[in-house]
Amino acid sequence: MDNAAIADRLDAFAALLDLADANVYTAPAYRRAAATIRSTPASVHELVRAGRIQELNGIGSGIAARLGELIETGRIAELDELEREVRPELVGLGRYLGVAPKRMLEIAAELDVRTPDEFREAAAAGRLQTVRGVGPATERRLLARLTRESAQASRGIHLDRARALLEQIATALDGEVAGDVRRWTALPSDLVVVAAADRPDAVLDRFAELPAVVTVVEREERHAVGVTVEGLPVTLHVPEPARFGTGLVRATGSDAYVAALGRLPEAADEEAVYRALGLPWCPPELREEPFSGEPPQLVELGDVRGDLHCHTTWSDGRATVREMALAAIELGYEYIAICDHTPAVRVVPGLDADDLRRQGEEIAAVNEEVQPFRVLRGTEVDIRRDGELDLPDDVLAELDWVQLSLHAGQREPGDELTRKVTHAMRHPAVRCLSHPTGRLLGYRAPNALDIDRVIEVALETGVALEVNGLPARLDLDGEHVRVAVRAGVPVVASTDAHSTRGLSNMRLAVATARRGWATAADVLNTRRVQALG
Repeated sequence: MDNAAIADRLDAFAALLDLADANVYTAPAYRRAAATIRSTPASVHELVRAGRIQELNGIGSGIAARLGELIETGRIAELDELEREVRPELVGLGRYLGVAPKRMLEIAAELDVRTPDEFREAAAAGRLQTVRGVGPATERRLLARLTRESAQASRGIHLDRARALLEQIATALDGEVAGDVRRWTALPSDLVVVAAADRPDAVLDRFAELPAVVTVVEREERHAVGVTVEGLPVTLHVPEPARFGTGLVRATGSDAYVAALGRLPEAADEEAVYRALGLPWCPPELREEPFSGEPPQLVELGDVRGDLHCHTTWSDGRATVREMALAAIELGYEYIAICDHTPAVRVVPGLDADDLRRQGEEIAAVNEEVQPFRVLRGTEVDIRRDGELDLPDDVLAELDWVQLSLHAGQREPGDELTRKVTHAMRHPAVRCLSHPTGRLLGYRAPNALDIDRVIEVALETGVALEVNGLPARLDLDGEHVRVAVRAGVPVVASTDAHSTRGLSNMRLAVATARRGWATAADVLNTRRVQALG
C-alpha cells in the first residue's frame, strides 16, 4: 500500500471513531497521523516493516499497532467491526437529510434496512410513518430531501478540511477542485470537483467507490452528488474534455459572477473561455462579485519571506524555538517572529517580563546556529481589561516585533471595544493587530469592533493588520482586507502557528489576502527583514 492509501484508511478509521463516540482525543490523533503519512516522503510501508514507524511525529504505539496490522493483512479489524456496527453510509445519508446519527440508526433498525438504497425504497413505499416518532410532516421533509426537491443547505466546514477532502477526491479522479473551495471561501459549503472524460461512467463509478464518499444520493449522465460520513454533499461534474474549461468556470464562480459573464463559450481550458469572452483570466479568489477591467497581480505564497506570528513550548505551542526556526528554513523563509502569549490570556501559559528575557537568551543562541536566518524576539501581548498592555514598556521596547491581541472581552459593546483597541494601537512598540474581529468560524461571530475606525488609527500609527491563517479564524476576512488595502494600510499574512505543521497555514492566510485584492506590496512580510522597519 502506498502512503496515500494508508492515510485514507486512517482517515476512515477516525471518521468512524467520531461516530462511535470514542475518546475525544482518539479520532484527532488518527487524523494527525494520516496527515503526517501523506506528507512523509519515505515509504510508510517500509518504515512499518523496519519497526521504525514511531520515528514519525505523532505515531504512538497504538497507531503503530494498527499500521502494522494494516500492512500485514491489508485490513484493520477494529475498522471492519466499526463499519458493521456504525453503518457509515446510513449515518452519512442521515446527516445529509438532517437526521442525527443515533436517530438514523434507530429508524433504519425499525425499518429493517441496512443500506441507503434500502432506506430509499422503504421511504418510497410509504413505510417511514411506521417508525415511532415519524409523523406526516417529518415524512414529507425526508421525502423531499431524498428527491432533492428541497435541498438542505449544507453547513460550512473549515477551509483546511474542505481543501483536504476535495484535493483528495480531485486527485483520485484526475480532476480539479471547484466551487467555494477553489475561491478559498472561509467556511465553504459548496463542495465541487470537475473531472473531464469522454466516457463519464468510469469516473462516476470511481467517485462512488472512494473512501471519502459513503453514499451517492444523485447520479445523472455527467453529474453526481456523493455524501461524506459527516453528511457533507460533494458534487462531481464530468464534462467532455473539449468543454472542461467551460465546466470549471461555471463550477468555480459564484452565481452572480457566472451570470454576469453571459453565455459561456465551449473550451477545453479556462484561459480559452476568457479569451473567447474578450476578458482577462480572473483568479478564482476574485470570482465572487462581477467586475470589469484587469485584475491586479495578487500576492503569491512564494512572495512571503517570513512568518510574523508563531508560538512555542514557552506558552501553548508544541515545538521549541529551534524547531520552529528549522521548519521555517525548510519552507524557504528568511525569518520568523516568536510571539508567545502574555499572562492576561489566562487560559494558556503566558510569559511575563522575566520569561521573555530568558526566552530572548534562547532565541539569541538559536540565531547563532541558524544565521543568516533570523528569529525575531516578539510577543502576542494582550490588552488588559483596563485597556493597557500586559507587559511593561521597557520590555516591549527590547522586542523586534509586537503583536497586539484582545482575547477577553469579545462581547463588549462596540464603542468600548473600539476605544480600548485603538488606544492600545497607539503604543509606540505595537507593530501589528492580531485577528482583529475575534471570530471563530462556526463557533463565535465577529466582535463589534469598528474596523473603519481601526483602519483610520492604523494609518495614523503605522500599525499593520493581521490576516490570521488559523482555519478557525481567517481574520481579517477578504472583505476587510480590501478595505484596508484601499486605505493604504499594510496587512500581515501570518499563521499563528502553534506547531511546525501549523506553518503550512500560510497558504490560507495568503489566499484570504488575495480575496481582499492584496498584492505583494500590500503584505508586509513579503519584505526582507531589514525592511520591516
